[in-house]
Amino acid sequence: MTSIPPPSVDDERDPRPRPATRQPSATRGAAGWPWWSSFAVLFGAFVTLNIIGIVVAAASGDAKTLTDPSPALNRVLTGAQELVFIGAAVGMACLLGRPTAADFGLVRPPRIGRALRILALVGVGFYAFGAAWSAALGLHEKQDLPDRLGASGPTLGVIGVIVLITVFAPLAEEILFRGYIYAALRNLRGIWPAAIVTGILFGLVHAGSAPVGFLVPLGVFGFGLCLLREFGGSLYPCMALHALNNSIALGFTLHYDWQIPVMMVGSVIAVLALATLLARLLGREDIGAAPVPAT
Repeated sequence: MTSIPPPSVDDERDPRPRPATRQPSATRGAAGWPWWSSFAVLFGAFVTLNIIGIVVAAASGDAKTLTDPSPALNRVLTGAQELVFIGAAVGMACLLGRPTAADFGLVRPPRIGRALRILALVGVGFYAFGAAWSAALGLHEKQDLPDRLGASGPTLGVIGVIVLITVFAPLAEEILFRGYIYAALRNLRGIWPAAIVTGILFGLVHAGSAPVGFLVPLGVFGFGLCLLREFGGSLYPCMALHALNNSIALGFTLHYDWQIPVMMVGSVIAVLALATLLARLLGREDIGAAPVPAT
């Protein structure tokens, strides 16, 4: 005759229901952003900018306000554009779920040395391609955006132009293009197609603010920045390189000399400080775990 021993205390089962466990899910955060939202966010940004333009024209009572705006108004509209770019990216991410800084790549590069090497490679590659492209096509056009913003006017206006071009533009464009658009497109076909499409969109969005002949090099620059974010592991190096490029371009346009390295250092510090502030506002929580419903 066999007997079954009584259950020990360790074998007893707790009759109370246990809370649902959490398991990783690839659909949370940036991994869950649908590819089509990259085009939706860009479309929404330009619709918003057109609405702002209509409001400004209506408030001034003159339709020519937007066709021939003053440098001061141009600075205001450019600043509004940068805010709209950031708002569109963060707003779309919020519609799709609670975003964190990591979703936009606002994290410390995992390997700073590697990120700096890729930064240098992308920067040198961009300038080499740009020089070859300009020489092949005989391009000698000069950017008129600084003049339209009032870079040759009063000192306060010049400072405003420098801040807009070397700090706010790199911050906003990187958040929108590499932070959101590239991250969403990557979910469709992977790194390379996403980088190519993002680069094309980045070049096209500069139509009107840059000479037509330079749109292709800008597209190549946008492509390279995507690779920098991907293989550098962070959006911060992209912002730094973008700020450096804009500082150099603006400095040569305005025929600066010693001011160029000052702008380069100052713009990188400023854009990284603002990006860090934005990262703190977004938060750094790990949202890679999604709750599993209890059965």
